[in-house]
Amino acid sequence: MTPRLIVSDLDGTLLGSDHTLHESTVDVLRALVKQGHHVALASGRHYHDMQVFRDQLDIPAHLISTNGAYVHDPQGTLLAATHVDPEYAQTLINLPRPPQVRLNLYRESGWHIDAEAPHLLSLHASTGFGYDVVPPDQMDINGVGKVLYLGDPEALKQLEEQAHKAHGDALHITYSTIDSLEIMAGGVNKGVALASLLERLELTAAECMAFGDNLNDTEMLVLAGEAQVMANAHLDLFDRIKGAERIGHHGEAAVAEWLKKRFEL
Repeated sequence: MTPRLIVSDLDGTLLGSDHTLHESTVDVLRALVKQGHHVALASGRHYHDMQVFRDQLDIPAHLISTNGAYVHDPQGTLLAATHVDPEYAQTLINLPRPPQVRLNLYRESGWHIDAEAPHLLSLHASTGFGYDVVPPDQMDINGVGKVLYLGDPEALKQLEEQAHKAHGDALHITYSTIDSLEIMAGGVNKGVALASLLERLELTAAECMAFGDNLNDTEMLVLAGEAQVMANAHLDLFDRIKGAERIGHHGEAAVAEWLKKRFEL
């Protein structure tokens, strides 16, 4: 048997509509690890947020967090970290934005937000992960994995344009949902992190299968030898990933169902 690396996004992909793991997903991934395969979770979520899902799976999974800014091994050891240049982080903090758009920083130590936004916590209800409110003029610009703007899509488009104009190729700019603009250091994305993990595991891209649903999964899906795009995925993702297979909906544990068939479980 040739070991494979199975890497999956979380929200909209591996997790159900309630942002939890389906029982069948847990069973399938545990069975595949017992067969000698590797598993990695890759998400825009913070490492501390993702840890809960690894603990629930109870398997030795690598974690690619904050869209590739951080990579941890199954024991929780930090393997790689790439931060936004402090100067660029300060520029992003200072960009003018409508009052309803929330500014967030993901740092190694946690999640900082510029004002209370309790509606955002529903996404993290199953993990208990939460934010600390920090006024923008007091935000620490060092050790920032990503700058995240949440709000109206039209307002985010303007912020995206301003970020491109300010620092261009020095930033990697993407979306995890239509109302979630995510900005990391240039060259930071799930695909780059996945490539480094494959090298560490001494596997090729052809021996990797990846699952995703949104634009921040693009590079990861392009790299993987077997790319699966969710039925509920962002429409532009289907055009970006040539040769990808379209599978079922994340609310129906489609990743687990596909893996059952692929490995004849």
